[in-house]
Amino acid sequence: MLNASYSRYVLNFKEPGGTSRGVLRQKETYFIRIQDEDKPDVVGIGECALFRGLSYEDTPDYERVLADACWNFDAYEPDFRERFRNYPSILMGIETALADLLNGGKQKPFKSDFTENGGTIQINGLIWMGEKDVMKKRIEQKLNDGFQCIKLKIGAINFEDELDLIADIRSRFSAKDVTIRVDANGAFSAAGALECLDALAKYDIHSIEQPIKAGQWDALVKLCANTPVPIALDEELIPILDKEQKTDFIRAVRPQFLVLKPSLHGGFSGAQEWIDAADANNVGWWITSALESNIGLNAIAQWTYLKGNPLPQGLGTGGVFSNNTIPQLELVGDKLRYAPQAPEW
Repeated sequence: MLNASYSRYVLNFKEPGGTSRGVLRQKETYFIRIQDEDKPDVVGIGECALFRGLSYEDTPDYERVLADACWNFDAYEPDFRERFRNYPSILMGIETALADLLNGGKQKPFKSDFTENGGTIQINGLIWMGEKDVMKKRIEQKLNDGFQCIKLKIGAINFEDELDLIADIRSRFSAKDVTIRVDANGAFSAAGALECLDALAKYDIHSIEQPIKAGQWDALVKLCANTPVPIALDEELIPILDKEQKTDFIRAVRPQFLVLKPSLHGGFSGAQEWIDAADANNVGWWITSALESNIGLNAIAQWTYLKGNPLPQGLGTGGVFSNNTIPQLELVGDKLRYAPQAPEW
């Protein structure tokens, strides 16, 4: 018989994380533990990384659903993926804990050359929003650290200042040397988005994440068809839970990329449905974290390695919290590798 329990934990940012939606100072999360009564010394651990204000599952009954999942876990386990499809972070936590339990409870839910033979994952260097001078210093630090792909959060300060920062990078590094991604988090208006994209296109931008607010499908279809900068969607995908609807959405909207966060997009199984639909329709994709603790980030990194995607992934958030869990990953340059109890980033 399998038994499950959970605990709540609040992560504190070292520095406020600025986005166009606001400033993040804390991040709530939950850890789930699963044990087999016949092997009580082996514990599988997963993370249910609820993202308040963004997750589809951000409802008043979230913790009640999680408690029910744990209390009745042995009965729910056979069909948990369908039962908790509307709660993607709970689904990811269960998937992680079960896989970890199966592999001996050593926080290796997805074993591969990444966990066993020193395999690495290239990631992008994330630049949070801030004053122009602050962002410039952060960019320089990432470049000095050896990042070949820089991702800037934009949309919260003057757009001309943001263009200046991008222009400065491009004046020194060609697109072959440094890839630039930007993430607008829906900051542009539907009417003005194309003008902003035209301005960004001058600097060989790899992609822009979520240029307009989610839910404006008619405008989004036109934008994806006419954009001079490849569009990558993430927030737009959050409420789409059904497998067939995922395929229908991709065929209707035709984005250039998907940015997949297992905690937001259906757990690992739901994210895989998105990957399958994207591959079948010649849409690119990569995987990112959703501000999980090191427990969730570790699981996502292990799963990501198995996907074999050559693009830089968005898994560089392991050092943003002052009270994170014990590190399981290590950053060397712009490469992420498995390193149990690694020093803090």
